[in-house]
Amino acid sequence: MRDNPIANYVRTTRKKMKMTQKDLADFSGLSLHFIQNLEQGKESLQLDKVNQLLNYFNAELIVKERR
Repeated sequence: MRDNPIANYVRTTRKKMKMTQKDLADFSGLSLHFIQNLEQGKESLQLDKVNQLLNYFNAELIVKERR
């Protein structure tokens, strides 16, 4: 699994909040397994769950055309 911007954002933000992956799972309502997979850069994740997690951080996913 490779690193990606969403994984980096979630990992960095979680650590800034001094949360463990388990804490984040509990507070966001998502499974620990999902948090681990996302932070490890798994490429096939459910978008609704990604959005739920980003919403917990008061963030959103934006689509941008490549140049």
